Amino acid sequence: MTDPLAPLDLAFWNIETAEHPMHLGALGVFTSHSPTAGAHAADLLAARSAAVPGLRMRIRDVWRPSALGSAVREPAPEFDPLDHVRLHPPTGDFQAAAGRLMERPLERERPPWEAHVLPGEDGASFAVLFKFHHALADGLRALTLAAAVLDPMDLPAPRPRPAEPPRPLLPDVRRLPELVRGALFDVGRALDIGASVAVSTLGMRSTPALSAAPTGTRRTAGVVVDLDDVHRIRKVVGGTVNDVTIAVVAGALRRWLDERGDGSDGVAPRALIPVSKRRPRTAHPQGNRLSGYLMRLPVHEPDPLVRLAVVRAAMDRNKDAGPNRGAGAVALLADHVPALGHRFGGPLAAQAARLWFDILVTSVPLPSFGLKLGGNPVTEVFPYAPLAAGQSLAVAISTYRGSVHYGLVADAEAVPDLDRFAHALTEEVETLITACGS
Repeated sequence: MTDPLAPLDLAFWNIETAEHPMHLGALGVFTSHSPTAGAHAADLLAARSAAVPGLRMRIRDVWRPSALGSAVREPAPEFDPLDHVRLHPPTGDFQAAAGRLMERPLERERPPWEAHVLPGEDGASFAVLFKFHHALADGLRALTLAAAVLDPMDLPAPRPRPAEPPRPLLPDVRRLPELVRGALFDVGRALDIGASVAVSTLGMRSTPALSAAPTGTRRTAGVVVDLDDVHRIRKVVGGTVNDVTIAVVAGALRRWLDERGDGSDGVAPRALIPVSKRRPRTAHPQGNRLSGYLMRLPVHEPDPLVRLAVVRAAMDRNKDAGPNRGAGAVALLADHVPALGHRFGGPLAAQAARLWFDILVTSVPLPSFGLKLGGNPVTEVFPYAPLAAGQSLAVAISTYRGSVHYGLVADAEAVPDLDRFAHALTEEVETLITACGS
């Protein structure tokens, strides 16, 4: 069965360029007691993916007059798991390998996902890098698809949701005048909302260190922080775990900018914080259910506790307003743009991202139970977010098995010192613990 792409999915499909591929990623690191565990894992992933309907879906553009510029998901007629699951030679650096693989756009003619198995040179570990196009899945949906090819677990079945009626691709010809008027109204509404957003961000200057001309290169890094340390900070100053992890990013940016000589005085980059509108305990439909919050990271503030207080207050204001209001709700504009607008305005929309925000800081939920593949347990999971056009750094955060995992993606030429920023995240946690007297 074909499934028309929702407007936001269509936007993600059309803003992709060779320099800015629009795929999500997650690097899972597994412990193993066999040097052949990686090869066995690749065989398991290939065999299991053939039985997951969501992984057999390709995206096909539609050019019929009745659905001009739209696209649909549909089963790939000749799906071959070996086109998507790839076993690589042993490596001693999972992050370096992941960075090179994150550079490569997914093949758009096939179901847009890949699983790369990376055996470790030590023979005691291997990693799997999952890549999913953002038009196929948001973070929660990608987690669901990845979990379907890992070892089965005894979990409660999700609560069913009422089936949504399919959106017809062929409208009644008699309704064409009405549809044209509606499309024009939606374009006008989108322009009105966009103008309001632009006015609300006037005076916010970009941060040069977080912007870059597109090079198509990628570098990744990962940081693991003890969740108990985050809770100790939270219990002293209040707020949520998310408030603390975002404040850690602000403090790390301050250290990083000062050490590389860019300076942090007067710097308050705009961070887009995506907000999922998907219900995690219900059956997951395909596609994206996203909005977002926009906030300034208090990088300029020298006191770590004040930085955390500023982040907490900004997040509280965003939550009070809700995910459907404010300049951060950029994704909601997609619903008011006709398919042809996404098709031809995709490159323009991609470039407009830098007008709204300087850095993406996103939280990707993970299950609290242990994940396994072929009986080998996952010890670390690093999520990766796509880089927006003209931006040089994106931060994704997940909590798994008592640890907070920061997954960092950067333009390799603009941020050759990504490891230094990664170390600054760890230093900032230690600074906050000291400041809290913990």
